[in-house]
Amino acid sequence: MEIKILNTYEEVSQKAKEIISLEIIRNKKLLLCAATGGSPTRAYELLAEDFIKQPQLFSELRIIKLDEWGGIPMEHPSTCEFYLQKHLIQPLKISQERYISFKSETKDPHEECKRIQNQIQKSTIDVCILGLGINGHIALNEPSEFLQPLAHVAKLSDKSLQHLMVSALKNKPTYGLTLGMAEILQSKLIIVLINGKQKRNIVKQFLSKKITNLVPASFLWLHPNVVCLIEQNAIGD
Repeated sequence: MEIKILNTYEEVSQKAKEIISLEIIRNKKLLLCAATGGSPTRAYELLAEDFIKQPQLFSELRIIKLDEWGGIPMEHPSTCEFYLQKHLIQPLKISQERYISFKSETKDPHEECKRIQNQIQKSTIDVCILGLGINGHIALNEPSEFLQPLAHVAKLSDKSLQHLMVSALKNKPTYGLTLGMAEILQSKLIIVLINGKQKRNIVKQFLSKKITNLVPASFLWLHPNVVCLIEQNAIGD
């Protein structure tokens, strides 16, 4: 794992954008797995700025949604769908044919996960963007007795339900939909973005290199091509 400690969130975002752009230049049909939340937002904004200058760069880019809150309408502002439409799909003019997305409301969440599993089997993820959950989760793979390899319905922890996207909701998500650990670890390149002093405790555990299902992100140490971009504030003095 390549660890880069950068002074500011802006520097973290700029570096992430540079890496993603370089990968797209190398492979215009790249499949980008996109996380949501505060950590990747500025990097996505910078990609949108690049689109204005050179839209042809993104003309064949494909995107897959990393995870989704289950049981709330797709158009709700708290969904990952709403976030990605705002920050990536619409700014980069990604057509429906180039976008793989969990549906937040579905009659059968398990069948929805099987649909996503089948989509991933047809095309390997080239670049996967991840954040680090305050309890060590990646996507909605929560600390647990065991971890799921494939896309699955996730039971949400109390800490995940405190996420800024859903913490203020009166009717909170009743489950999560997420790619599994094997699907994430099969990505050709993984970029982890970490910022904020509230992450200091989990960053310390993560950087210890101790692999445990109680810190799902620790399994990233098994991957041969991970770039971890950490804001200095997330480590401390």
